[in-house]
Amino acid sequence: MAVKQLKKSPLEIIEQIYDRGSPAYRILVAHGQLVAEKAAVLAERVAHLSPDVGFIEQAALLHDIGMIFTDAPKLGCHGPHPYVCHGVLGRKLLEGFGLHRHALVCERHVGVGITREDIRTQQLPLPDRDMLPESIEEQIICYADKFFSKNGHSAGKEKSVETVVAALERYGSDKARRFQSWVKLFEIR
Repeated sequence: MAVKQLKKSPLEIIEQIYDRGSPAYRILVAHGQLVAEKAAVLAERVAHLSPDVGFIEQAALLHDIGMIFTDAPKLGCHGPHPYVCHGVLGRKLLEGFGLHRHALVCERHVGVGITREDIRTQQLPLPDRDMLPESIEEQIICYADKFFSKNGHSAGKEKSVETVVAALERYGSDKARRFQSWVKLFEIR
């Protein structure tokens, strides 16, 4: 599927929601650019799977757009929702722009994806459905995202695979295994 020609660039879309001079804007854009750069490199490594690089670059810039609606003061966000909701909130927002494929990236990138069972057992304030990356583009963006924090002293610094795996282990060995399956897929040289 070819990349949809956007009527507005990802930055123009972001600027409709975020104040360009705000900390939240700077954090979102800087993080999105890092994820987009890494995702483009990963897409080259799996060119045989025909990832849509143009779409990946757009969606990587937009994947965290819903964070503005969450209560995440360290990110400059003072909305009413818990941060775990930023993916579904971003999906709703981008669907309003007619960007349904981009919207799915928002929803499915959180963690390494969230299962219906996760939502039920952890009583997460999310819709009762699986939110797992499906397409190769969704997987690439989700994987690339795990290497970059948006806050603290580590913002902008790429994490090691080992650091990411250790962080994911806190949420369950199944999360770490899903990430490690992507390591095998994307870290081919």
